[in-house]
Amino acid sequence: MLAELSIKQFAIIDELNIDFNRGMTVLTGETGAGKSILLDAIGLLVGGRGSSEFVRYGQDKAEIEGLFIVEAGHPIFEAASQYGIEIEDGTVILRRDLHSSGKSVCRVNGKMMPLSTLREFGRQLVDIHGQHEHQHLMDAEYHLGILDSFAEGDVAPLLEQYREAYKAWNDVASELKRLSQSEQELAQRMDLLAFQTNEIEAAALQVGEEQALTEERDELANFERIHQHVRLSYEAVADESRGLDQIGFAMQEMEEASTLSTSLSPMAETISNAYFLLEDAKFQLRDQLDSLEFDPIRLDEIETRLALFQQLKRKYGATIDEVIAYGEKVAEELKSMTNREEHLQELTEMLERLDVDVRESGLALSAARKRAATELEQAIHRELQELYMEKTRFEVRFKEGAFRQDGLDQVEFYMMTNVGEPFKPLAKVASGGELSRVMLALKSIFSRTVGVASIIFDEVDTGVSGRVAQAMGEKIFRLSVGSQVLCITHLAQVAAMADQHLYITKSETDERTKTNVSVLDRKQRIDELGRMIAGPQMTELTKQHVEELLDMSLQLKRKFIEGVS
Repeated sequence: MLAELSIKQFAIIDELNIDFNRGMTVLTGETGAGKSILLDAIGLLVGGRGSSEFVRYGQDKAEIEGLFIVEAGHPIFEAASQYGIEIEDGTVILRRDLHSSGKSVCRVNGKMMPLSTLREFGRQLVDIHGQHEHQHLMDAEYHLGILDSFAEGDVAPLLEQYREAYKAWNDVASELKRLSQSEQELAQRMDLLAFQTNEIEAAALQVGEEQALTEERDELANFERIHQHVRLSYEAVADESRGLDQIGFAMQEMEEASTLSTSLSPMAETISNAYFLLEDAKFQLRDQLDSLEFDPIRLDEIETRLALFQQLKRKYGATIDEVIAYGEKVAEELKSMTNREEHLQELTEMLERLDVDVRESGLALSAARKRAATELEQAIHRELQELYMEKTRFEVRFKEGAFRQDGLDQVEFYMMTNVGEPFKPLAKVASGGELSRVMLALKSIFSRTVGVASIIFDEVDTGVSGRVAQAMGEKIFRLSVGSQVLCITHLAQVAAMADQHLYITKSETDERTKTNVSVLDRKQRIDELGRMIAGPQMTELTKQHVEELLDMSLQLKRKFIEGVS
């Protein structure tokens, strides 16, 4: 459950700290006081899309922080272990800072996380139902997802199997379609591939050749300087400078000295080694001078070859290795297109086999969905009876279509609201109040299987009144037993069922508007419920009616809790 909520510099909220209780909490207040802003803040806290426009005017950032209490075994413990987050005493703290620059910072138990991770945690802690879900309920594109969520345990494994079969089928189907393109496009493609293959093969490229030729080119281009340095080095050792002869003389003298003093033997040996090494270097320098020869024809050949490499790299890759790899790729594609008819036949036969696999997987998935649809219809009928829609009939209709990512089924919800009338698509037959009740029925069903810590309703009671409003209030209260429900409402019947009543107001201080939240006691609740029923003028009759409403709600709550226990 959401135990505490702290909001700073968010929209028209200056600073708010709210303690929430387990059970059912309602939020009421005048239009524009900031009720929906509170839910916007909670939505952002659990990973909703943020904007710098949420930051209070004149401030650098908005801060939203929520403390959640979760019970042992909650799915969030597994998610926390995956991200290295410790949960002590069942406490999870989510925090989100929105900066006026647009930057957003998210934290889970003090550890900085990306928004996607915050959203993953938030999805397991809070289920927010707002007006957009009415739109989803009216859009048939979302109905299949609702059905799959209802029967997730049975459907999910079959859906995964189907998607694996569908991917294999789709890959082959895409390849077959590519090869079955028009003859003109195919001929043009083959001509291009043949030209590229011939151009790369004619170059007879070798791995490492470019580097070797570059080094040889550099040697030829610097022939004069290399020859001069080698010649001068040889002359210093062997010609007029007679460097080697001088070292030979030093060697002889040190050998004579070492016969007179053994301590000079190491020095004599060092000079002797240096002499013979230098003598060997002299012969190598002479051979090098004899072999040095400038070959302008070879230099021209190398330059031409390197220019070809540059031309190929501009077309086919950043390096010669990439050019070689590209050549192998286009050669393989050309081969496949040359053997097109044979390859087409192979792909066609493979697609036929995969078609059987996909259809079998799809039919198994569809059968599971149809079983789940029957259970969902029965569950919704039971819920709607309690919401004074006992004559309403709800159907999940299937239409088999082409292979798609999510199966063979097209699913749409149908309703019959009056006896003798035909079933029609939900979007065409349901009023606003009926949609609200269908949505609440779905929420009641899903709350038994989804382990969220808190459920939040934003004006779920739109379009209803009277005994229907009372029934919706009772159903929302039932959802809150053993968990937590937060509900924004304009109906006194719903608000009267609450365990905790928060009143939202706005005020002006120093020419700035801010939102305030207060917890109402019984007397204050009577005043607020009276305002919700009769407006600002509270009469004794209204007060009496409100007191009766609260007493009746209390009795209903006790009766229901006793029935549950």
